Parts: sequence; C-alpha cells; structure tokens
Amino acid sequence: MPDLAAAGGGGDHAGCDAAVGLRLREMGDAHRLVGVSAFWGMDMAKVFAGRYSATLEGQFVVFLIGMRVNRLWALHKWVPVAWAMPPMIRELRANRESGFLHAEFVVTWRGVTTIQYWRSFEHLHAYAHARDAKHLPAWAAFNRNVGGNGSVGIWHETYQIEPGQYECFYANMPQWGVAGAGEHVPAVGRLKDAKSRMRAAEE
Repeated sequence: MPDLAAAGGGGDHAGCDAAVGLRLREMGDAHRLVGVSAFWGMDMAKVFAGRYSATLEGQFVVFLIGMRVNRLWALHKWVPVAWAMPPMIRELRANRESGFLHAEFVVTWRGVTTIQYWRSFEHLHAYAHARDAKHLPAWAAFNRNVGGNGSVGIWHETYQIEPGQYECFYANMPQWGVAGAGEHVPAVGRLKDAKSRMRAAEE
C-alpha cells in the first residue's frame, strides 16, 4: 500500500482532497458536455489521405511545455496543474493578435506535453508576463501549492526556427503541427522529399 502522506507531501489532505473532488466533478461535467478529447483540444479532425507537407512563412517559435506526475497518489497536487493548460490555450485561440499560431497536446504515461507554435519569442514572452492573462495566476498557484516538494514537475523548451531550418511530412494525418500553424500542402514537386523540403523552406 502506498504511503499516501508521503505521496501527498503534507498534512493538508482533507481540505485539498475535497477541493480535488470538486474539481474532478467539474471536469467530469465538462467531459460529458464536450468530450475528453475536445476538453484537451484533441477533438476528432479530418484526416487527409496521402502525402502532405506544410510551410510557415518567416521565422517562428516552437515552444514545448509539459508536466510530469512524480507521485501518482498526490491528486491534490497534480490535478490542478493538469487542469491549468486547456483554459490558456482556449484564451490564446480566441486572441490571434497574441502571436499564438497553433497547439497540439501529447499525452504520456505520467503527464501531458503541449507543443505550441508562435509567431515570435517576443509574443510568447509577452503572454507569459501579461497581468490580464491566465498564465501568471496558474504559475503563482503552482509555486504556492507545489513549489519544490517534488510531487509534480513542469518543464519547457523554446526553439526559434529560422527559414530553411525545418521540414515536415504527414501521411494520412489531420492538419497537425506545422500544418496546423501554417499552410498544409501536398508533398509533391519541390516538397516531395526531406532534402527538397529543407531547400524550399529557405525560399
């Protein structure tokens, strides 16, 4: 039997577990209304049969951000963290002037990773520090409720992509990744193979 006190990292279980129970019920209601996949932004999309690529004009940024559940029984620690990202993505999708282009969610055994595409690092940085956006309250809540207790981890990586420094290929896929952020095009002609696609991205 797991040591729940050790897993939770504290003695505040009664109040926290009650809050988590309420949050889970709210999540359940949301899931019944829009479905689990739609809640995470992964609703069923049209599949494009055949070979495709994508182009995205100019410089852009790929931002990877994720969470890892280190203590599975510490529900009151990691459920609120898991809950925090979808509202941010919905907020960004509603405001195209933010420089946000697209996002994909990838579920792993112990967590969720979000792959985000931005017009520039400046746009990404501005959103992260905007006082009227959802990110700062979520970050403050993580530091307040989790901090350095080790129950749940969060991470991010940022890549600034120059023209000619990427290529992409999709077979029998929805408009995923760069194809969701830019222009989804058939992988023919100068886009038929990886080397040609790298050259084409420079043009």
